[in-house]
Parts: sequence; C-alpha cells; structure tokens
Amino acid sequence: MIDLHCHILPGVDDGPQTLEQSLALVRAAATDGITHMVATPHIHPGRYPNTASSIAQAFRGFLDSLSAREDLGVKFALAAEVRVSDELIYLASANKLPALGYWEGDLLVLLEMPHSHIPAGLTKLLDWLARQNIRPLIAHPERNKDIIRDYDQIKPLVHAGCLFQVTAGSLVGQFGQPARIRAEQIVKQGLATVLGTDTHHIQRRPPNLAEGRRAAEALVGEKSAWALVRENPAKIVGDRVFVSRLAD
Repeated sequence: MIDLHCHILPGVDDGPQTLEQSLALVRAAATDGITHMVATPHIHPGRYPNTASSIAQAFRGFLDSLSAREDLGVKFALAAEVRVSDELIYLASANKLPALGYWEGDLLVLLEMPHSHIPAGLTKLLDWLARQNIRPLIAHPERNKDIIRDYDQIKPLVHAGCLFQVTAGSLVGQFGQPARIRAEQIVKQGLATVLGTDTHHIQRRPPNLAEGRRAAEALVGEKSAWALVRENPAKIVGDRVFVSRLAD
C-alpha cells in the first residue's frame, strides 16, 4: 500500500519529535503492509513555519540517519500538508508548494483546511489554483466541523474539482462517531480518492491503513477499497522516485 499523508519526519511539526519515534512509526507502517510513504510535514504559517527548503533539509537528514540502520522495508518521498492561508498564493506563484504528484495533468497538492470551519473565500482560492493547473487533495474533510454539521458543505469543494483524502482512522472510529459517519458517506459516494494514515504518534495516531482499507471494503467492495490505497495513490505519484536511504 502507498500512504500519501503521514507525519514521520522528526522534530518538524506535531508528529514524532525524535528519530526513534520516527522509526517506530515506519516499522509499524511496514508491518501494516505499507511499502511507500510520502512524508507530508505541515506547512502552516504562524504555527509550523516550515518551507519547501527546510523540509527538504529535514528529509535529507532523515534519510541520512537510515543509512547505517536496518532496511525498514519502506521507501520514501517528500511532499507537504499545506494549510490554507494568506501565503498560499505566494507559495504557488513562487513554485514553492511541495506536491504529491499529478492528477489528470494538474499538480496535486495536499491542502489542509482548519478543523473548525471552511474558510470564507476558499472557493475563490480554489478557482485561482485551478487557473494555475494546481488541484487540491483536501486532507481529512470528514473531520472539518462545518462538514460534520452539514454534509452539503462539501459540495462547493466537489464542484471546484477538489479530490479528497479520508483518514483511515476516521473509518474505524478513531476520531469519533460524527467523523466516522462523514468518512463513510464520502467513501460510499465515491468522493474519496485516497485513504491516508495521517500518522503522528505510535499510540495515539498509528499507521493503520490496512484497517481503514478493510472498513472501506465493507462499504464499497474489495476492488474500490484497494484503489484507495494502491491504484489511485500510484496514479498520483506516477514515476516519482522513492528512496530508502540517501545512497539509493
């Protein structure tokens, strides 16, 4: 399986703070059946002031630390989870948005809304991104409180051409029943493009993509469930090079 949303780089955001915590997540992911992980640290101005350059440096440091260690059975690439903010247009204009890959010719960026609401003016931003041939993959829409309160709030995002990443843990109740209900609706209606772990912590937010895939299978069948963790992510990353250490 391919995980397109995970926080595994140590010390850059609210994910693992040490290399050993990072390695524990990767080992758990490998045990779960994940073979490829795209590290997606937060780019969240004012909270996690990461940049394309700083996360690339952190990624190189992470890979360098693996060189003298055992083969973890997982290969890695780098993108980011980019928060909706006033700086997003600047980042896009300056080609400083780390992307997951491509979807139907558009650059695909993992975009995070606030958990509390859908920001005013978001559809205008989405229209601007579309004109730049940038398409958002909306991270965990099932956990957004506006969408939890009113499922129809997702419709403008659908009409704007957004894709959606549902968190595996949401499908198994890890984030509560309201998020589970919305996650199931999004999957059953065919709006989910991928499942991701959004793993942060080995106990509180473990990499449980296999469990999420099984939950999706109960909703949409085996073929569609596997597409969420294998075929669709593979289409997005395309021919990106994944590495297990710097020497690869």
